[in-house]
Amino acid sequence: EEKWDFVLVSDIHEMGSEKEIKRKKFLDELSKKGFTIKKIEDTKLFYGVRAPQQVFWKYQRLLEKPDKKLQNEHSPQDIPVTTRIRIVHFILHNTVTPDLEKLNDLMKKKVFEAAFPLHEKEAVREFLKEKWARWRGLFNEQPIEKIRCYFGEKVALYFAWLGWYTYLLGFAALAGVLTFVAGITLFSSSQVSREICEANTTIMCPLCDKKCPYWVLSDTCTYAKVTHMIDNEATVLFAIFMALWATVFLELWKRQRATVVTNWDLYGWDEEEEELAMELINNLQHEPRKYQHSYLRSTIVLLLVLLMITVLIGIAHALVIYRVIARALFAQSSLALLREQADIVAVTTGAVLHYITIVIMTKINRRVALFLCNLEKPRTFSQRESNFTMKIFTFQFFTNFSSLIYIAFFLGRINGRPGHYVRIAGRWRLEECHPSGCITDLFIQMAIIMLLKQTISNVMEYLIPWISHKLRKKHKRPQKRSIILGAEEEAEDPCKRQWLSNYELNEVNVFSLFNEFLEMIIQYSFTTIFVAAFPLAPLLAFLNNLFEIHLDAIKMVRLHRRMVPRKTNDIGIWLQVLEAIGILAVIGNGLVIAITSDFIPMQVYKYMYSPCAGENHTDVDCSTGYINHSLSVFRIRDFEPDMGMPEMLPNFDRDEVTKCRYRDYRHADDYTYTMQFWHIFAARLAFLIIFEHVALCVKLIAAWYIPDVPQKVKNELLCRKHTDLHKELSTMEYSTEV
Repeated sequence: EEKWDFVLVSDIHEMGSEKEIKRKKFLDELSKKGFTIKKIEDTKLFYGVRAPQQVFWKYQRLLEKPDKKLQNEHSPQDIPVTTRIRIVHFILHNTVTPDLEKLNDLMKKKVFEAAFPLHEKEAVREFLKEKWARWRGLFNEQPIEKIRCYFGEKVALYFAWLGWYTYLLGFAALAGVLTFVAGITLFSSSQVSREICEANTTIMCPLCDKKCPYWVLSDTCTYAKVTHMIDNEATVLFAIFMALWATVFLELWKRQRATVVTNWDLYGWDEEEEELAMELINNLQHEPRKYQHSYLRSTIVLLLVLLMITVLIGIAHALVIYRVIARALFAQSSLALLREQADIVAVTTGAVLHYITIVIMTKINRRVALFLCNLEKPRTFSQRESNFTMKIFTFQFFTNFSSLIYIAFFLGRINGRPGHYVRIAGRWRLEECHPSGCITDLFIQMAIIMLLKQTISNVMEYLIPWISHKLRKKHKRPQKRSIILGAEEEAEDPCKRQWLSNYELNEVNVFSLFNEFLEMIIQYSFTTIFVAAFPLAPLLAFLNNLFEIHLDAIKMVRLHRRMVPRKTNDIGIWLQVLEAIGILAVIGNGLVIAITSDFIPMQVYKYMYSPCAGENHTDVDCSTGYINHSLSVFRIRDFEPDMGMPEMLPNFDRDEVTKCRYRDYRHADDYTYTMQFWHIFAARLAFLIIFEHVALCVKLIAAWYIPDVPQKVKNELLCRKHTDLHKELSTMEYSTEV
């Protein structure tokens, strides 16, 4: 069976047309370089391309070690298929026609429709199809070596990283489940929840203007129990554990990566040297493109990035405005259920809307990041990929987390107080935290976004290419027949069926693997940055990744055309991104515990204001009286004139009720902050500083304690260097003696 390195696909153009002439010029240039070209005509024109053997011999000679060059001078070794494809891909995309056009230019002008390497019926691919790219192999170990042999080192390292990440996620998921179970045990036993459930005479201020009535604190009994199921002492320990876990995960991955690439003999591989070698193989007269830096161009790119970030923050503000207006409208609804649950409905619909904006902005962010990369004019593909990675991650981070940052750190803290609310456009007042805390809002938002991202997104990620592949096969037009002599022989060409079946698969591009990495990095951010508010995030991520590994495998092996294998010895700039997320996780979780959680106010109350503060009371819970202490008093006569008179609760006389309560620490006479507010403020700040310094110190100690490279790998590299030097010296001495 004939072996072809690449297949080019073109529409059938009229003889003498501009496109047909351009296509012929490009193919002629390939022929001058010694390429073998085979043409097959169907509803499209297919050109099989095979590079001459001397191209691969040159590659081996240029990049092999000096001693191996002498060894293989007269007996070149067989080159791996992945390397063949990579070299041919490089030459195809850097061949210039007399019109100074490359393959990408011709594809933009529709001269060629597609260019792809072939999925071949090799033993490796059949093994991957049967043992790896199937749902029944969900819990099987990944065949990383075979993935490397078929898809190249970059894809193999992605799956090695994803498998390692998923393995260690199991420990984080277990810790999260234990934290959640500990919270469930406090569901009914918490003193704070009990006080809220028994507060049937505590009248709270209306949650909105005009139609909202006064309400009794005990109405939110269930909501309070759920809040204190999330917000408890175990959450603090879990946040510290996750900060340590993120560091240990990265340090252990560095060791794992060092072991893997050493086994592949790529530990000291130089990407720049390989690219220069392929440039010279393609064109001996090639001059290297020098490193350049333009401060003007960098300034323009920086300003455009800041402008895009401003737009993304503006979208987060729009979501806040939606929540405010939706809450006001739901609270005034004629439906009793909607009116009573206005806050929950507004939060839930806001989270769904946030997910929709994430889906839309992901596409826009990609285009903007690509445009900015083109402005920078990076020197190499890897530099371009690194620049693109940093920009798209920055944009995606603000797209995914701006709304969460508002809920975690600003919701209920900038809304004012009864009688002096902060309003949007002077009409709608900003939403406030529930008396039992804001952390439940953050919990709901994260739970909805993660569930939607891991269900709808994954289903679409599989269904769209599957349906697309089926439709391409179904709508393939009948074979074109000709009455000329030899038409039947052409139709029966053994290559034709293979090329057509590969063409019917879904298209891949240089960013196909990048998309998978980005999806996992955003998930890693959700799993670490606000995990104190959502302890089940690692469990959801762990379950998702079990399917994600095989979903990606099925797409690559069965539904997509073969990726161009790329050589690498690490996961690139993604490692720096992961380290940055680890630092953000410490800061984010510290802020969630210090600001969003009620952990600090409760501790201040226990040690300064509770019944236990003065003397030891072993028979009294130190949280007794906390809720009453955390609610301020407001005189009803001080409401704004245009607010309207709220409806009075049944069983309460309007004339008897002169005050209502709200969540804050203010004096009842002039509404200024009490001393307790400043005590809590100081305690929050002190906790934040101590938590972040301790967590960062633990991260640094863990990073120092766990070496990036295992001693076994270091010793193996040492022995290799010693053996090579010994062999070279022995050769020199032998030559001298002779």
